[in-house]
Amino acid sequence: MRPSISPQVRRALVALTATAVTAGTAVGPAVAGGHPAKPVKAVKSATPGAPGGEAKKEPPAHMSQQGGAQLGRAGDQVGAGAPALPPGLSALSWVVADADTGQVLGARNAHWPLPPASTLKMLFADTVLPGVPHDASRKVSDEDLKGMGDGSSAVGIVPGQTYQTPDLWRGVFLRSGNDAVHVLAAMNGGVPKTVADMQKKAEALGAKDTHVLSPDGYDAPGQVSSAYDLALFLRSGLKNQDFKTYCGTASADFPGGPNTKGKPFGISNTNRMLSGIDGVAKYPGLIGGKNGYTTNAGNTLAEAAQRDGHTLVVTVMNPQENKRDKVYVEMRQLLDWGFAAAGRAEPVGTLDPPKPATGLQASTSGTAAGAADSSGIGALGWTGIAAAVVVAGGAGVLVLTRRKRNRPQTDAVG
Repeated sequence: MRPSISPQVRRALVALTATAVTAGTAVGPAVAGGHPAKPVKAVKSATPGAPGGEAKKEPPAHMSQQGGAQLGRAGDQVGAGAPALPPGLSALSWVVADADTGQVLGARNAHWPLPPASTLKMLFADTVLPGVPHDASRKVSDEDLKGMGDGSSAVGIVPGQTYQTPDLWRGVFLRSGNDAVHVLAAMNGGVPKTVADMQKKAEALGAKDTHVLSPDGYDAPGQVSSAYDLALFLRSGLKNQDFKTYCGTASADFPGGPNTKGKPFGISNTNRMLSGIDGVAKYPGLIGGKNGYTTNAGNTLAEAAQRDGHTLVVTVMNPQENKRDKVYVEMRQLLDWGFAAAGRAEPVGTLDPPKPATGLQASTSGTAAGAADSSGIGALGWTGIAAAVVVAGGAGVLVLTRRKRNRPQTDAVG
């Protein structure tokens, strides 16, 4: 057990520290890459989100370093041994990662907070799938569908009709149905609770760029995510077999309503790289994912695919080249590049959470440094403290803390 420091000693240390600060030059918090620490909220407040506006074309000066310092840098990031990047990539942000190892193989502006559109539905599924029973059903009311944004994508849910949970999830994943999202949110306790649950889930996954305001990804001022966070959401979802099944379903029947005289009707997945509709070829080995589009977000897309023993997750946000199906073209290019890089290129970061700190080592806990006296100071005594203060004075400040064991490490913008 660590001995306590007596009040007399604590007051003396505070006085010595104040002297060191006065004598030296104050320094800010150290940050990997040489940038000063900046709260995530400050980054978010600078990002666009108001309907009708356009995303900024330059990434923030300071981005999160979650997953590694290199991922906080602007521009393309690839490691040694990686093949040349595909030419003509126009997306504002993208990430290519190995889903099994968590290694990020390449990225562009990985932590740029941008509107996510319906790719945010992956976080919705990560959050709500485990909580809503698979065998549950819901008779839909007008209140369930209240609050949907104008022009929302919909699968065709009819108030007064009863739907089974699996049908609702197929409506979410195949048709990106905001109506299905709102019904499932009602089954989860309502939209406000679901939004709060999604935010907590994002934080638990280490998705520090994400700010949730709607459960379906519909444009809302300040609602953002990042290519890095979308990769976290898809990687997490793949661990849930129901998520994996739904996101990989190319077509299905959906319960009919009055317009179909109760007969089921067919729906195809709007993720055209999976369904192969409207001129987009299916991608070999594709597991599935989620696509999205809004005025603010442009086209967004997250996909997972398998080849040669590797499983990749790739996310693409807002290609700037105004060509039909450009998001699918760039996704295909990045998947091919990722499989060529897997097992050969040095990673530029990781999707895995930071490891917890180990705390003070036994060699500095007291016995190796000498028996501690009643003040809590070991054999180094006052001479050692005075020397430490002099050194700190040269740097500008001495900070005295009682470090907690097993405290998780945080990234630079934390």
